Amino acid sequence: MAGRETPATRAARRAGVDFGLHEYTHDPGADSYALEAAEALGLEPARVFKTLVVDRDGTLTVCIVPAADTLDLRSLGKRAAMAPTERAEKVTGYVAGGISPLGQRRPLPTLVDESAAGFETIFVSAGRRGLEIELRPDDLLALTRGELKPIRRVA
Repeated sequence: MAGRETPATRAARRAGVDFGLHEYTHDPGADSYALEAAEALGLEPARVFKTLVVDRDGTLTVCIVPAADTLDLRSLGKRAAMAPTERAEKVTGYVAGGISPLGQRRPLPTLVDESAAGFETIFVSAGRRGLEIELRPDDLLALTRGELKPIRRVA
């Protein structure tokens, strides 16, 4: 387990949350890390969520949406834009493609697409490429102090 320990898994463990870890071999040439995870783990893409960092008028916000869908930036306000990768990495403490909503260097406001509530468990990055954490949507919301909102645009 030690080799798979990340700030995300430590945060879940400290909170006493039940979770599972799922490891797969990451392909550096993958176009979408979340879709790669769904395929590698044999999961429905709707259950695998990607973690995106958005700049909302100077305030960084974490947005969690299903792997096959896109973030509806307009649902976040007129001036919402994807945060530059370097800034997202510096603030969260994770590398792009492995940014977890859990255990970030500096906790950010978090929005989870409302579709997550339709599943008993969902998958998000566990803090590095090739490692997913499976947990209940309610636990994700509690750990991140997140809010369920309709923030996705179905692909």
